[in-house]
Amino acid sequence: MTEQIFEDVACTVCACVCDDLRVTVRDNRIVDYQPFCSRIGDWFAQQNSRSVPLATESGVEVPYQQAITRAAEILRRARAPLFYGLSHSSTDGQRAAVALADALGATIDTTASEGHAPSILALQQIGESTCSLGEIRNRADLIIYWGSDPVQWQPRHMERYSFKPGMLTPNGRADRTVIVIDSERTQTAELADQFLQIEPNRDFEALWTLRGLLKGLEPNPGACTGLPLEQLRALAEQMRNCRCGIVFFGYGLVLPPMGNVQVEALLQLVTDLNEFTRFYARRMRMAGDVSGADSVLCWQTGYPFSVNLARGYPRYSPDEFSAADVLERHETDAVVLVGSSRLDVMPDAARRHLERVPTILLEHPFGETSFEPTVRITTAIYGIHRPGTAYRMDEVPIPLRPLLSSHYPSDGETLRAIHAELAAQSSTNV
Repeated sequence: MTEQIFEDVACTVCACVCDDLRVTVRDNRIVDYQPFCSRIGDWFAQQNSRSVPLATESGVEVPYQQAITRAAEILRRARAPLFYGLSHSSTDGQRAAVALADALGATIDTTASEGHAPSILALQQIGESTCSLGEIRNRADLIIYWGSDPVQWQPRHMERYSFKPGMLTPNGRADRTVIVIDSERTQTAELADQFLQIEPNRDFEALWTLRGLLKGLEPNPGACTGLPLEQLRALAEQMRNCRCGIVFFGYGLVLPPMGNVQVEALLQLVTDLNEFTRFYARRMRMAGDVSGADSVLCWQTGYPFSVNLARGYPRYSPDEFSAADVLERHETDAVVLVGSSRLDVMPDAARRHLERVPTILLEHPFGETSFEPTVRITTAIYGIHRPGTAYRMDEVPIPLRPLLSSHYPSDGETLRAIHAELAAQSSTNV
């Protein structure tokens, strides 16, 4: 048996993209890793444990080149193709998807449209005062998790950034105050210094009241404030008097129907706080490289998600060109899924149409869908089988390197093969 130890490995299971792992590989299997994370173990253990066909058509195994040819035929005949996913890809795969979508005049969307889209819209309206996670570790003495439960979804986030010693926080946890604000008590709340239980769907009122209190304005008697007024007064003072503060906000603040308005209120509150101290806001992203998908689409098209390229130039309209909306209105006749993440949260009407049109799925060996795609191509995993780049939730690019060998191609390689086959078919038809 051969054994190899890899140091400073980056993990893309969640958007923290922790890059300090020590991974032991034996006989092309991951047998150990340190330090512990509740979300990594199963992911690492299953790598190279299951062999699935490289390519299938309607569930029947076929040669890889036949699947590429079939995928190219589907896209060549399509009048309005849709690309969706990208949050578990890498910069290489995301660039290849945008290039192919551009060549086809397709619509391209990411899983952000089913997640943090309201916060992205708020950022576009208000702007943001933000920073890297490293600055939080080194400077922040007040950390607030609002509508976020990192213990469940980003298990090492608190360990690495809320508790770890930094330049101006040499005692780590002892130098910081951690506050959790949520509509119900979470696992994260158990580790916090304070838990403030806000009324459901009253985040906007609490945020707007905080803005008023910072400016010396008291709410009218009997006004809804989301939290008891005394708690909000104390919170406003803590925010005003800290040396450096951050609000990490998650889906609890972002979800409809008030998501973008609530995030706008938070961003305006943070702007107000910077008149008194240094204060930031940061989204708690979920998927491993959803921030990378935002960044690559912005770089290639000027917009972060829900982009239509049918007119030969990018058009951006989240209420019109999101994958769910396009599918619900039956405005696509072929779909390319670069990963199947977030399909389960789409509206039923969108999923039904997805199952009726020709679908090309590029997915790692352990991805599953509730339907059988027309063409499925199994792809290697960046950071496990292929090198690449993932963007951490604070938009810092983290290099990925391979740990295991695999005969599966990457999604970037597959998309470029489909692109080349399309060009060959077009020239033959001419």
